[in-house]
Amino acid sequence: MTTVKKTDSTSLDEARARAENLRTAIAYHNDRYNNLDSPEISDAEFDQLVRDLRQLETDFPDLIDETSPTQSVGATPGATFEAVRHRVPMTSLDNAMDSSELGAWGDRVARGLGGAEATFVCELKIDGLAMSLRYENGVMVQAATRGDGRVGEDVTPNVATVAAIPKTLPPGSPDVLEVRGEIYMPLASFEALNARAAAAGTQRFVNPRNAGAGSLRQKDPAVTASRELSFWSYQLGEVVGGPEFTSHHETLEYLRSLGFPVNPNIRQMATRDEVESYCFHWRDSRHELPYEIDGVVVKVDSLAQRETLGFTSKAPRWAIAFKFPPEERNTILRNIQVSVGRTGRATPFAVLEPVFVGGSTVSMATLHNQDQVRIKDVRPGDTVVVRKAGDVIPEVVGPVLSLRLPDSVPWEFPTTCSCPLQSTFLRVEGEADTRCVEPECPFQRDQRIIHFASRGGMDIEGMGERTVFALADKGLVRDYAGLYSLTVDDLLTLEGFGQISATNLFNAIQGSKDRPLPRLLVGLGIKNLGPSAAEALARAFGTLDAIIGASHADLATTEGVGGVIADKVVNWFSDPAHREIIERLRAGGVEFGNVVVSRLAQNLAGKAIVVTGGLEGFNREEAEAAIKDRGGKSPGSVSAKTFAVVVGNEPGASKLTKAEALGIPILDEAGFRFVLETGGLPPGSGESTGDAGDVPPSAE
Repeated sequence: MTTVKKTDSTSLDEARARAENLRTAIAYHNDRYNNLDSPEISDAEFDQLVRDLRQLETDFPDLIDETSPTQSVGATPGATFEAVRHRVPMTSLDNAMDSSELGAWGDRVARGLGGAEATFVCELKIDGLAMSLRYENGVMVQAATRGDGRVGEDVTPNVATVAAIPKTLPPGSPDVLEVRGEIYMPLASFEALNARAAAAGTQRFVNPRNAGAGSLRQKDPAVTASRELSFWSYQLGEVVGGPEFTSHHETLEYLRSLGFPVNPNIRQMATRDEVESYCFHWRDSRHELPYEIDGVVVKVDSLAQRETLGFTSKAPRWAIAFKFPPEERNTILRNIQVSVGRTGRATPFAVLEPVFVGGSTVSMATLHNQDQVRIKDVRPGDTVVVRKAGDVIPEVVGPVLSLRLPDSVPWEFPTTCSCPLQSTFLRVEGEADTRCVEPECPFQRDQRIIHFASRGGMDIEGMGERTVFALADKGLVRDYAGLYSLTVDDLLTLEGFGQISATNLFNAIQGSKDRPLPRLLVGLGIKNLGPSAAEALARAFGTLDAIIGASHADLATTEGVGGVIADKVVNWFSDPAHREIIERLRAGGVEFGNVVVSRLAQNLAGKAIVVTGGLEGFNREEAEAAIKDRGGKSPGSVSAKTFAVVVGNEPGASKLTKAEALGIPILDEAGFRFVLETGGLPPGSGESTGDAGDVPPSAE
């Protein structure tokens, strides 16, 4: 989208026509988002429409109209529920999209206060539905949506099913108390809801926000109750007969004392630099939370200073929403193709009209498997929602059905592999995956070599996908054992390789020969055999030959292995073709018995210690190795069986929250060193010592 600015070539009439088009589009998408819970464009695209209109009205002041979306809040309430007029308007917030816009807001605040110092309160911007709760004489009598800021919808019976919301208040509560906050759907509830939809063969929900909003607009409150919604309170509205406050953080403490859930990550900030650090911290750590956020809300703390700053026509001047980069965008699905992996697994993926989402341009996204394509019912030509969260592989969430082309037809999974052998795809009953079962399939061959050379396997630097494809196309390798027969002259035949690059890759291949046995086991590509089980086998048997010669019972009884993995290991090594590869690896000089055996006391045997955040004396790999060298385990998640959680700089908030909920001891680096030395907890650490919401000093 482009912004129309006042230039010699842009007339007022042209600008007025453009403004009307923008207002029509904004009203349409506002209604689909707020009333129908079925948006056709992403939040980022909607925000851009509003920003374009605001810029146009700035460049052409004659276009400003009090009915413009830039002068109003939300959307006109629908007709499904009774209308509720807010006694105190529920305003929206202006947005800051980057640090410069956040700084500009800070400058405006400073000017509005005549240069007086201000402190701030920073809150996570929950991706849910704004809600007003009204209590009279200590009893909840009404719950209403924001609507257009003046009039919302009465959803009291549905909100009454949300367990996190108090239905009555303690004695001595105000005669009238209006509490504002956000109703949201936790990620665990969202995943469970979509799992039920998948089991029933019905349409999956696109995201937790839409699922939560749709749950609140059910005519049957029992349906709302089944969706397991939750609530964070963050503001007072109308109060009659309550205490006097001087600051926002005092009101939050008051809400907490009355039993309302207040987010533990809310922080007071003394300076604008601290505010910016908080915003960037949660931009990078948003996926560690058990719910979705799409930004940070920054508010002036002093209520007196808020009075001084006042409001614009639609938003307070004393608050701003710092929006994170969008993780969902809409684009066109050009085609659906199928890739074949090293085990023959056939994975459908979407070929997309390139779109910038989650910090990068995405042109392909996973569709997981045949069932997911059927359940999501995405089709070539559809406008689809694409999601990329952090480092997670981009995925197509679902289609925008209201924009589907009239001649659209469901996509059918192919029956044969697209490799030159054209082998038939097979799906075993009871399994989700469709597979190419032809072992000579060149797609599988290439992916097995790529996996073998990857960082998790033999870690051959420079042996990327493009190089593997080039080697296979020239017939220089037919499996990963063939890598150790390559010469510098062979590599020089590849396009783009000169003497230096060919020599470097040759040396990298030779240097991989003495990788530890667990890496070799992972590189072989045995199904279900991951790094942990590979390490367990290496420690238990010492050499690859010993593992090959071990009985099924011996393998299965190895701690961390079990019967399923033992089956796969025995079957893999029983295949004559695999044994031939093993002998060629041996002939190529690959080390079969490189096992590092710890001579340290096994004082952590049977204990699981989770490490979250950065430690001064250990990087992540060193901390995990220190635990494993003493017989312990270092899983990536907290459970009731976790012995302790070690917390460093910028820890994962969800791990801390779960540890506190389960009563798991929380240790700092000194406590971690005590555990490594003694195998026991340091004195006084029987209870958790951290705050699940703490932002580390480096982030504040």
